[in-house]
Amino acid sequence: MPEPSIRTARPGDEEELSRLDRETWSPLHAVTPPPEPHEPFFREHAGPENHLVAEYEGRLVGYVRLGFPTPLESNAHVQQIRGLAVAEEVRGKGTGRALVRAAVAEARRRGARRITLRVLGHNTPARALYESEGFVVEGVQPGEFCLDGAYVDDVLMGQSLL
Repeated sequence: MPEPSIRTARPGDEEELSRLDRETWSPLHAVTPPPEPHEPFFREHAGPENHLVAEYEGRLVGYVRLGFPTPLESNAHVQQIRGLAVAEEVRGKGTGRALVRAAVAEARRRGARRITLRVLGHNTPARALYESEGFVVEGVQPGEFCLDGAYVDDVLMGQSLL
């Protein structure tokens, strides 16, 4: 399978991104309840300009959401991956990797000095992907979330963009 094309999301992508979000939701990576069909995908601090999407054969097959870790001016030099989803049918074929690389490139383009993310401790595939793309574990919050009756670590990862 050739690599998907990556582009900035457009307002017209909302319905397809919302569908993708519902289809890919899993307690393996989500700390929030499953998205409702009527929930908007784009939000005040997560509009189309904050999303890169992967397209393959005219269909959206993934997205990555970028944003700031906090609203503080003293933290404005950091971009954070605030969500990543890849359609089941293209998992393991390089779409997630292409999105992570695009997010790192976009963070650099925006002038960020660092890029960070949070990933659940039991999400081994995502952790391996991030590590292979240069992210390192910078902290662990043990048992930070209780998901399906199990306590799960919140793993903080990051990398310098300098």
